[in-house]
Amino acid sequence: MRKKRAKKRILIPDSKFGSKLVTRFVNNLMLDGRKNTAFKVFYDAMTNISEKVTEESSLQVFEKSLENVMPHVEVRSRRIGGATFQIPHPVREDRRVSLGMKWMIGAARKRNEKTMQQKLAGEIIAGYKEEGAAYKKKQDTHKMAEANKAFSHFRF
Repeated sequence: MRKKRAKKRILIPDSKFGSKLVTRFVNNLMLDGRKNTAFKVFYDAMTNISEKVTEESSLQVFEKSLENVMPHVEVRSRRIGGATFQIPHPVREDRRVSLGMKWMIGAARKRNEKTMQQKLAGEIIAGYKEEGAAYKKKQDTHKMAEANKAFSHFRF
């Protein structure tokens, strides 16, 4: 028998922007429990963004970038009669945000800039312009779901 679901932890909004989304992003960005370092990296990246993109505030650029990277559908494997099918499923809102953040951070870490601040700023700006590795991952996920749309009647 399964245990009960884990309770959702209440996040405290960050001090600079007052956003729970920023806190959640920094928690994903953090390595080895170094939250202050993660916040410093994020805030420096936001400063970098505000210098490069002048039309909107850096927080609006970050939110739009994250929205552009979040997937709407994904494929899940399901074994039916000895064959494994990739079945498209809509993504829950909470999981959409989580996947978008993880893809953006992963893509930022693989970039070729010198510091993590520059890498993160570059990836956020790329997501804002609907380009970059994280956006490409979303597009690939959507293409995979579209290609396997014929198996959507197997959804449970």
